[in-house]
Parts: sequence; C-alpha cells; structure tokens
Amino acid sequence: MTLRPYNRQAAVDYAHRWAYLRNPDFYNFDELGGDCTNFASQCLYAGAGVMNYTPTFGWYYNSQYSRAPAWTGVPFFYNFLTRRKESPGPVGECVEIGDALPGDFVQLRFTAGPFAHNPVIVATGSLPTLDSVLVAAHSEDADYRPLSTYPIQEARFIHILGVNR
Repeated sequence: MTLRPYNRQAAVDYAHRWAYLRNPDFYNFDELGGDCTNFASQCLYAGAGVMNYTPTFGWYYNSQYSRAPAWTGVPFFYNFLTRRKESPGPVGECVEIGDALPGDFVQLRFTAGPFAHNPVIVATGSLPTLDSVLVAAHSEDADYRPLSTYPIQEARFIHILGVNR
C-alpha cells in the first residue's frame, strides 16, 4: 500500500459546512448516543476519500444499518486510525497537543470513564494550547469552539499521517 497525502483543508471545509447542520447523505445519530464520531468520520472521509470495508474492524458507512463500529464509536475510531496492520484508509497516531494540525482529531474524556467526545480540529494557532485549539463538533454542535471551554479530564490528539490506497 502507498501512504498518500490527507487533504486537511477538505476535512476542515467540510467541518465548517456541516457543523450546525446535518448532511442528508448520513444518518443523524443524535438520538442514538450522539453524532460526534459520525461527524468526525464524515470530515475524515472528506479529506481521505477512501473507506475500509473490512468487516468489524474497518471504517465505512453505507447506511444507518450498514456501517463499521469505527464510523460512529469513539474508541473504535481511535483503534482504527492507530491500527498497526496496514490496510486501506486513513492512518493516524497519538500525538501531543503541539503536534496537532487542522484536520486532526481530539478525543475527550470528561469523567473517569471512557473517552466520550470526538471533535475535529479546525485551527491550532501558532502555539497550540487548550485556548488556541479550536474544534468543530456534533452532539453539542460547535464550530471554532476552544478546547478550553470543555470540562476536560483528559484529551488525546490523533494526527492523521496520510491515507493508504
């Protein structure tokens, strides 16, 4: 497989376009536990252009009933992006806040439980901090929202390295 560039600007543009709306091509999961990772996946797909149709462990969306767990589940999204086995689709790694770029993702933990929110980073500032990193998200719809406004117990940043084709 060849690791191709990820179109960060396309992901960010998509995030701005749909932050306060719902793309009718995708089911709205707000009433089924939240739409944040569905929205994150849509943004990621806008920048990657490749899905992975591997049953159970892939990352794809065909419909509300035909999708991979990684398309809509916070931990599954992380596990897919940081997988070690080479397979089609976007590839990421966990990084420190200073290495995050627009088009990357941040997963937030609010309590002692699991990571529960998955915004897309739309801006970082010249020196990324919780105040300067701005995100777009669904569930609690937002665009250009500073990370510092969330009640964060822990954050992990996923930097997209590229897209396997």
